[in-house]
Parts: sequence; C-alpha cells; structure tokens
Amino acid sequence: MKILHIISGVNPKNGGPIQGIRNYQNELVTLGVERHIVTFEETNDIALWEFPDTLKIHALGKPKTSWQYNEKLIPFLKKEACNFDVLIINGLWTYHSYAVKKAVINLKKKHSNIKLPKVYIMPHGMLDPWFQKDKSRRLKAIRNYFYWHLIEKKVINNADGLLFTCEEELFLAKTTFIGYNPKKEINIGYGIEAPPSYSEALKISFKERYNLENKDPYLLFLSRIHPKKGLNLLLIAYYELLNNIDFSSKLPNLVIAGPGIETEYGTKMLNYLEENPIVKAKVQFVGHLSGDAKWGAIYGCDAFILPSHQENFGIAVAEALACSKPVLITNKINIYREIEKGGAGIINDNNLEGTILNLKKWLTLNNDGKEKMAQNASLVYKTNFNVNNAAKRLKEVIQ
Repeated sequence: MKILHIISGVNPKNGGPIQGIRNYQNELVTLGVERHIVTFEETNDIALWEFPDTLKIHALGKPKTSWQYNEKLIPFLKKEACNFDVLIINGLWTYHSYAVKKAVINLKKKHSNIKLPKVYIMPHGMLDPWFQKDKSRRLKAIRNYFYWHLIEKKVINNADGLLFTCEEELFLAKTTFIGYNPKKEINIGYGIEAPPSYSEALKISFKERYNLENKDPYLLFLSRIHPKKGLNLLLIAYYELLNNIDFSSKLPNLVIAGPGIETEYGTKMLNYLEENPIVKAKVQFVGHLSGDAKWGAIYGCDAFILPSHQENFGIAVAEALACSKPVLITNKINIYREIEKGGAGIINDNNLEGTILNLKKWLTLNNDGKEKMAQNASLVYKTNFNVNNAAKRLKEVIQ
C-alpha cells in the first residue's frame, strides 16, 4: 500500500500534525506501507529536520500567499496521484485541500478508466467549534465561515471519509458548520512511539544544560507559546498560589519549553514576569526541545501541565503519560476522557479557577497518591495511545 500525505508545512516547530505523521512511520513500514509527503517547503530545510529515510518528502517550495497557494501542487498531483492507493489531506483552511479536490476531479474527467486513489481528510482538530467561537479569532472565524460555504464544505463532503484521532474530536466536528455531511466519519485513534527508556542521565543532562538545580522539583509546560495554550492562566495561577500561605512553600518551579517566546504573546508573558518578580523567580524558559533534551525534561518533571483552551489530541500530553508522568490539563484537551477514566491526571475547566484548582489538588496529594497516578499514566498510554495499535487501525480503515 502507498499513501501520499498532503500537508502545507512540515517544520517540527509547527506542532502536532507533522509529528503525528512521523510517529506512525516505523510501525507502518513494518506493516508494508510506503508513505510519501508533498509539502510547501524548501528542499534545503527538509534536510535540517531529519526525517526518516523511509519517508519520502516532495518539497514544492514556499507558498506565495497567506492562503498557502502553491502553483506546483496541482500539476504534481495530476502526475503522481495515481501512483498511490490513498491520499490523506492533513489539515484544512488552506490551498492544499482545495488543490487535491480540483486535481482529483480533473483526473476523473481525463482518465475515466483508471483507478483513482481514495481521498481521506485528517482535520487535526480544525473543525473544533472553539476556532469559530473564541473572541480572539473573530476575523478568522468570519473568513472560515465564508470559506466553508464556498470551498471547504465541498472538499469534506466529497472525500471518501474523515479520519479523527479520538471520539471527542469526531463529536465536536459535527457541531461547528451547517452543511457538514461527510460520507464517513472514522475514529482511527492516535498514538506516539514509546519514549526512550528512563535513565537518570537524561534527567541530569537536561538540568545541567539549562542550569537547573538537580534536586529542585518542577512542573513542565511543553507546548507552543501561543494564546490557545493558556500559559497566561498558568502564570497568574502561580502568582495567586505564591501569595497564598497554605501553598507558597509547596509550589514547585515551572519549566516552560516550546517555541514562540519571540512572538507578541511571548513578549507579553515575559513582561508579566518582569512585573511580578515573585513568579519570575520560579519560572524558566528553555525554548524548543527535541530528542534527549525533551525526554530528559519530561522524565525530570514532577508532573506535566497544560491549561489549554483547545487541543485536538495533545501529543505532548501523550508523551508525558508514556513517561509515567501525571498530567494536569483542561477538559478542552480532547483525550481528557481517557485520562480521567484511567486516573492518570487532574482535569478542570480552561479558566483561571480551573488552573488554580489543578495546582491545588496536585499539591495536596500525598506521595502515595502521586505514585498511583504515575502508574496509571503509563497504563493509559499503553492502552489508548500506543502507536503500534494506532498504525494497525489506520491501515485497516483505509484498506
């Protein structure tokens, strides 16, 4: 079986979709699946991101507009699409999904006797109603409303099916737009590869690299520094608890890992710390992490924390679970039900009150309670988010 993924960008710093594609690669190779990616990147950049040799990347160069228009995509698809069994559109709202629809229609007209590939779409949470309702996205919501009725509705309803990463994502997608009527909706699950085995050296290496005291406990925020992720709630929650006599001495340090500190939002977070030195003393930014540095950060933390307003899946959450780390999250992270059922974390609303409650509940747990939650975290990962099971499910569905 041959699969072609169509995705606008593959820079690892852009978040989950490309990481999800990479996570499946080794297991799908063992299952006899060959995969290619076509994307709007420069060839030289692809080499820097160290993709597996078994994953063929077709780099068409940078797009020319904010719609991610690339004139090379439709000609590429007309020439190559029939060499694949399945096309998977990853993500929505940009040119690449429209281009696949247009290219397939063209192939049907010109080659009525040729077997065409099936077309599936992985929305990666981009049909979540949050994107249309959040006040900070009003202009984008209006744009998406018109784009939906003009283009994206036809793309979705004409595809062979939509592939969702969890039941919550599938359910939420039904509630966002009028005229949503896909041929099939399939929860294929999602997974990550098992992390490298635990070693004290990983933890020590991370802490020494970033001048963290080896014995100082910390909570880990590992995600893009973006308004959607709720970092502002976390910093304010720290301020509140540091001024609370019952919790101030118990509150661990906070390590913030992820790209985006140079953005307008990142600058606001830095300014907040400058205005509140009591919080600044507990916080350290370490930037984007990958490889051993990332795993060292996860293994070294007491717990993972992410007060996000919306996460389709939350790969970093699953990675923390795989390292037997409890997760302190919101009920807007779509895999929260599996975590809640398995007793692998603490879950509350995506507001300041919920963020404070998560921290308070964690700080009042005794050692036995924290250890039990850590054991549950590992079990939840193995049961729900192991990439081997997810890859087999993906192959079964698209066959």
